[in-house]
Amino acid sequence: MKSQDTPFVGGPLDGRVLPVLLGLTGHPPKTYRVPVPDAAGGPPTVLVYRRVQAGPSGRFGLHPGWKYEYDPEGDTGGRLRWPWPKPRRTPGATPGDAPDTAHE
Repeated sequence: MKSQDTPFVGGPLDGRVLPVLLGLTGHPPKTYRVPVPDAAGGPPTVLVYRRVQAGPSGRFGLHPGWKYEYDPEGDTGGRLRWPWPKPRRTPGATPGDAPDTAHE
């Protein structure tokens, strides 16, 4: 497997450059989760970093690489959207929830 030295910005890993395994496309993962063990023996805290572009594209439009920025909220960042997602259902949006008033 290939890896790439990737810088981390913000949070506890600020300023560190760690080797990150690349995926099949040659890019590092979109999110990088780091479990930190609790000193009191409780559940580990998970630090979440998001992949962003390392800088603006250069003169010839070449990609400068990637870096990870700290995400303090640690949201999941979405759900699996492959191969074809179904639209999200909102309460009251299904046809059976409200009476049909179009034919009155």
